Formats: sequence, C-alpha cells, structure tokens
Amino acid sequence: MSPRIRALSLVLLLAGVLVGGVVLSAVTGQLPITPTEVAGSLLRAIGIDTAWAPTDPIVESTLWVVRFPRIVMGLAVGAALAVAGAVMQAVFGNPLAEPGVVGVSSGAALGASAAIALGASVLGGPGVALFAFIGGLLATLLVYAVARAGGRTEVVTLLLTGIAVNAIAQAGIAFVLFVADTASREQIVFWQLGSLGGSRWDQVALVALVTAVGITVALLLARRYDLLALGERNARHLGVDVERLRLVSIVLVALLTGAAVAFTGIIAFVGLVVPHLIRMIIGPAHRGLILASAVGGGALLVVADLLTRTLVAGAELPIGMLTSLVGGPFFFWLLYRQRRRSGGWA
Repeated sequence: MSPRIRALSLVLLLAGVLVGGVVLSAVTGQLPITPTEVAGSLLRAIGIDTAWAPTDPIVESTLWVVRFPRIVMGLAVGAALAVAGAVMQAVFGNPLAEPGVVGVSSGAALGASAAIALGASVLGGPGVALFAFIGGLLATLLVYAVARAGGRTEVVTLLLTGIAVNAIAQAGIAFVLFVADTASREQIVFWQLGSLGGSRWDQVALVALVTAVGITVALLLARRYDLLALGERNARHLGVDVERLRLVSIVLVALLTGAAVAFTGIIAFVGLVVPHLIRMIIGPAHRGLILASAVGGGALLVVADLLTRTLVAGAELPIGMLTSLVGGPFFFWLLYRQRRRSGGWA
C-alpha cells in the first residue's frame, strides 16, 4: 500500500471515529436525546423541516446551547493541539516536543490567567486569547533559544527546558491566584484543570477560525518540513529559508496553543500522542501527518470529553486529568524508546 493511500485510509478511519464520537456526545447526558432528534435539529438549522426535529424546546436548547458548542470546541481544540505538536516536532527535529511537555501550554495559561486578573477579559474572547497567544509565544521562543544548540535539539536539554518553563509558568499562575480577587481566582483554577464545559459559540467561532488558519498554514509548509527533516544544510541547499521557517512555525505553534488554552485550560499530551502514533502508521511525510493529526486530535478530544461526562455518574472529570492519565504512560514509553535508540544520554 502506497503512503498516500495509507494516509487517506487512516484519515477516513479517524473521520469515522470522529463522527461516532460526535453522535454519542450529542445524545449522551442527563437529558436523553435520540440520534433522530439530533439529525432533525441539525436539518432544521439549515432550513429543512422533518418529522425528526425535536418538539420540546428544552431538547433544542440543550443541543444548541450546551452540547453542540462543546462538541465543536473539542474538535477545534483537539485539532489545534495535535497540529501544534506535529509542527513543534518538525521544527525541533524531536518526537518528544509537544506544547504541554515543553511548557508552551503553561505559558499560554499564564497569559490567560493574567488577562482575567487584570480585567482584560472584559474585552471578551479575543482579549483572553491575545494574552494567551503572547504567553505561549514567549514560552516557545524561550524553549527554542535554550534547547537548540548546533542545529539540533538534545532530548535531555529539551526536557530540562520544559521542566524549567513549566515551573516558571506555574509559579506565575500561583502569584496571579494570590493577588486576584475571588471571582478571578475561580476562573483561573479552571485553566489548571482543563475542561470543555461552558463553551459558548463566540468562543468556538474564534478557536475554530484560528485552528482553520493554523492548519492551512501548516499544510502549506508541509513540503518544507519534509526538506528540513533531511537536515538544515540539505534544506538550505534545496532553497529552504530555515530560520524564517522556524520563526513562522514558532508563531504558528503559539497561535494554535494560545487559542486552545484560552478557553479550555491546559490539556496535555494531545500534541505528543496523536502525531507520534500517526507517524508510526503512515510515515513521516508531513502533509498527510498534519491532516491526519488534525482529524485524530479532534476525534481524541471528543471521545475523551464523552468519557469525562460518563465515567463517574453525576460528576464530570477534568479532561486535562484524563488526557494526562493516558499521555503520561505513553510519554514514558516514548522516552524509554528514544533512550534505547540513542544508546543512553550520558
């Protein structure tokens, strides 16, 4: 099977998982809703009246105010984090690079927390997202400046840099919590847990727009990432402006991560697990990798959000906790695999 057919097959499979997750998320909750009511409500929204459409206004309100925004937010955030992870791994040349691991998500969360404490949240979604973007950008630039040396990124250096950046960001968030008022403090705690609950359509629209732009830019840069994987010198000989590519990619990662973190909090390991598993299946070609990562990331977060709402009766688990429970062991396995390949880090 050719790599292109393998990539297309994987995208279609992930799309099927995504559709199944979306349907289950729409019908599952304290208020039972049938799949036909979901389909009827969607058809009515585009001007097609059917007998399936729900007649109870409570059902209609539950779908369009609570469940649909949450589902679309999960799709957008999952895609954004997965693509950000794929881009970071391409730029750093390291499969362990991921926004949560190296501190980019924490930097974005610090920016969002500062926005709330300083009152920038009165500007609405764009104000919080802007501060989150600035925080994520500064964290990405710091990681890039410290971790790279001699044209490559050592595993140990990357991990130690991530530990330091995460520690600084968490200290900053703790300080903001200390000086913030009670209402702001409660909002900031939300960022540290990670949740899709309370998603609104204006927030969803902003995240979806940024994610769509980010995925488009990443796909346009995919060929250059393939050339960069051959080494900086070879990439330059083939016409790639390596430093400009890295700078654009850093801004892209900060933009995607900032938009995701601004409204859902820190959701770790999506950008590590999804691109790496997809790379193992379809290979390193970045066009297929980025597209499949976007679909896979959206599917993963929709399914994870469904689990957070159903695993414990009458309670909702933080989605960041669930992704960390899955991603943490995977990270240890990846670390062990990387160490065996390199013959140790001493």
